[in-house]
Amino acid sequence: MSDLTAPAFRELHKQLRAANAWADPERGALAALTRARVAAAAALVRSGRTVALGAPVETAAGPDNPDPAEHRMTALPTGVGLSFARDRFAMNVHGDVDSHLDALCHVSYDGTLYGGVPATAVTAAGATALTVDVLGGALAGRGVLLDIPRLRGTPWLEPGSCVSADDLRAAESAQRVRVTEGDLLLVRTGHRRRREALGCSPARAGLHPRALEFAAERRVAVLGSDGNSDAAPSPAAGVAYPVHVLAVQAMGLHLLDYLALEELARVCAQEDRWAFLCVVAPLRLPGATGSPVNPVALF
Repeated sequence: MSDLTAPAFRELHKQLRAANAWADPERGALAALTRARVAAAAALVRSGRTVALGAPVETAAGPDNPDPAEHRMTALPTGVGLSFARDRFAMNVHGDVDSHLDALCHVSYDGTLYGGVPATAVTAAGATALTVDVLGGALAGRGVLLDIPRLRGTPWLEPGSCVSADDLRAAESAQRVRVTEGDLLLVRTGHRRRREALGCSPARAGLHPRALEFAAERRVAVLGSDGNSDAAPSPAAGVAYPVHVLAVQAMGLHLLDYLALEELARVCAQEDRWAFLCVVAPLRLPGATGSPVNPVALF
């Protein structure tokens, strides 16, 4: 049962849009990711350890992956003289399995994109505003992992569970880290670990819509998760993906969906630090509403 009524959701949407009025009209909350903050994040690299945050691309169909990525060989080596192996790759960028970034043109609500841009800016030929191009093919800053299953003493959150703003603050305290302005906030729910152990579920753990108040308060630049940040079933009446609406459309937050955070959580625990340099390199796809990504955490 939804615990956020339709009027309450609209009021929260209005509140968060106003709270992020400082954000850039094209780059959104990336405005908080200044050069000085990127340089400070680079100083976090001390041990030289690297962790890939992108999951292996899945080419097999499944209940949560009905439109899997396609990989096929287009040429094979001949074995005579010089020859080349060649292949082709195609992908549903916004699926429910593969790691990807959501651009600010990805979510329309009441006919508008982020910043009041008309939804008609997205055409059959591609988007004409707020596309993945605004990242310039590169994004780097201070990443912070908040591990909610670790906080609760469990390997994963059960499907349908919601992470509150209080959970995020409690994880900060337990991990002795603080999310600050311009950070790339990554929230582990254990979604991938549970999927690997028990298979996929139509329900999914994620953030409660009101947890976005934490993101607005701290002025984070990017939000990511090992799910898609939204809980299913939705806790907001009449809105299937409330976190997507609030983060992308109201606040101008680029989302990183379906990341692989298990190894990152292990390394953070081993290093005893939960902040790191995080580098994201989306494909430079003109007019695209998102991109597959393999972010890298550096310690």
